[in-house]
Amino acid sequence: MTQTTTPRRMRLLVLLCLTVIGVLLAGAGPASAHAALTGSDPEQGVVVDTAPSQVTLTFSEKVATSDDSLRVLDPKGKRVDAGNPANVSGTSYAVKLKSGLSDGTYTVSWQVVSADSHPVAGAFTFSIGAPSSTSVKAVGQEVGGGVVGWLYGFGRYMSYAGFIVMVGGAAFVLACWQRGSGVRPLQRLVVSGWLSLTAATLLLLLLRGSYTSTGKVGDIFDLGLLGQVLQTKTGAALVSRLLLLAAAALFIAVLFGAYDKREDEEKRDLTFGLAIGGFVVSAGLAASWAMAEHASTGLQPGIAMPVDVVHLLAVAAWLGGLCALLVALYRADTPVETAAVRRFSQVAFCSVLALVATGIYQSWRQLGSWSAFTDTSYGQLLLVKIGLVALLVGIAYISRRWTARLADTVPAEPRPREKARVGAGATTADTEAGAGKTTTGSGKTASGTGKGKSTSGGGSKASGSGSKASGDPERAAQLARQQAAVDTARQKRQRDADPHRFGLRRSVLTEAGVAVALLAVTTVLTQTEPGRTVQEAKAAASSSDASSSSDSSDASSGALTLTMPFDTGGTDGKGVVSVDLDPARVGGNEMHVYVTRPNGRAFDVPEVKLAFTLEAKKIGPLPVTPDRITTGHWSAGDVQIPMAGDWKVAVTVRTSDIDQVTVSKNAQIG
Repeated sequence: MTQTTTPRRMRLLVLLCLTVIGVLLAGAGPASAHAALTGSDPEQGVVVDTAPSQVTLTFSEKVATSDDSLRVLDPKGKRVDAGNPANVSGTSYAVKLKSGLSDGTYTVSWQVVSADSHPVAGAFTFSIGAPSSTSVKAVGQEVGGGVVGWLYGFGRYMSYAGFIVMVGGAAFVLACWQRGSGVRPLQRLVVSGWLSLTAATLLLLLLRGSYTSTGKVGDIFDLGLLGQVLQTKTGAALVSRLLLLAAAALFIAVLFGAYDKREDEEKRDLTFGLAIGGFVVSAGLAASWAMAEHASTGLQPGIAMPVDVVHLLAVAAWLGGLCALLVALYRADTPVETAAVRRFSQVAFCSVLALVATGIYQSWRQLGSWSAFTDTSYGQLLLVKIGLVALLVGIAYISRRWTARLADTVPAEPRPREKARVGAGATTADTEAGAGKTTTGSGKTASGTGKGKSTSGGGSKASGSGSKASGDPERAAQLARQQAAVDTARQKRQRDADPHRFGLRRSVLTEAGVAVALLAVTTVLTQTEPGRTVQEAKAAASSSDASSSSDSSDASSGALTLTMPFDTGGTDGKGVVSVDLDPARVGGNEMHVYVTRPNGRAFDVPEVKLAFTLEAKKIGPLPVTPDRITTGHWSAGDVQIPMAGDWKVAVTVRTSDIDQVTVSKNAQIG
């Protein structure tokens, strides 16, 4: 019954894997923005009196731009931007506009690649003079979706799965079951992991150009796009991964070649060297993800990247080792010893501890607040992942209980090459003994029927047959293979007869099914905008809306308020600066500057400086250094504005000895 239901369970597991992968990848859709637009000049929906000289976009983190990253379209859909986008300060990027723009509604369309490798797109409108009808739909280009997006998501899943199976399977052999280096199913498992990771990496490298730009299937093999990808951080990470996979192939060849041929005593010396080499290669492969994705940008990247490497290695040791144990329990002719299962149980326990520690840090870094768990997609997915991990740990606890009661009911089996030597060198006595046993059985049957002479004759014939077989090497080898098959079948029956081992197999199979779902959720999670970024973008948008309403209300009273988000690029370098100018006219003005954090609290920065420039008349920059009043508040009296016009107000904020940024905004003064 066990052997009948086992293939059925395996088919159900495969079906579950495919279903979970399909649902999650289909539900993922286009990749979410990891860099969020936090501000623009002109602002979204604003009506300006005169045409601006450029359009500036400010993001929550640094982004990569191309020639067509920022496009400005007039009401008829014609492009009015001139030149390529340029980084003007920190996380702000600008594109120049053509002169002599007429009144009407203009559309700004942008498509960039965030620092954590994900494409971002969007659009908004502003008007010159007065709003007008426009033939342009104010939607951003769809990136990260379609067939190319689905293939890219599938490639990411297969790369993670291949890494986990390859690294975890090899670690299981070295740390838990060294005799497993000669087990064919385990060899095929590790090699299939290497092949999956290599194929997925090549696929991602080809898809990357189309994935971050046009999204067209026909551009997958565009050599020009491939050349651009190789110059990016993500392209360098993928190429590094391919080089490390070449070293991994050499490691696998040694593990299942020279290492397997060594005797148990000789293996001890080679095990340490292989463990060091395998760890270095595995850590390098894990770093190829850390250096190009979430960990490489945002808060504390110097700490986040090593933590991410440890997290990936712990996942591989646990889930990859779990796959290897599943194969050893279901497919291996050589039964896995109880000692090996218990060693893996200890490795898995240590991996879970590492996962909990690194997961807590990553959750804090990517969320930033408790409310982000329920208010953002990233937080909700993270809750699902935490639930799956808790379920997996619960099932693993059951597996540990089965392991504690497990007994080695299966006698040690000779190594495959030893069985080959026995089969090739079977002696005449062995063959005759085997034949004699058969004859004895026949003799007993004959005796039971009362034909004793036939027994003697049968034994003589069998003996003669054994002698004949001993002179025929081919026949001797055939008999040895038959005997080996009988021994293997007997050992499998004894193995399956152990209820504790059977219970362990079922619990490990269940663990593997949950692990597949967990890996799929993790893959989608890496393509989702972190909760911290979402909340910062919302805070910046709220500040922008508040400043817009403040600008309109202050315009009637003669006062002017300008609000600008900034990011100096250093640790704790993000905030919002507000400039109040009263009465915002020619002559003397009173100015107040407020610097706050994204959450609205006062930000105590070392220095704030301003400069006023009237570019149309080539006046300025006129520097102003306000005095510090209190935390986050600076003030200056009698700020002289010599002429009415569209003035550029530039604010330089310094948050440390080396980190500073200049942000600017145009305003009508006078």
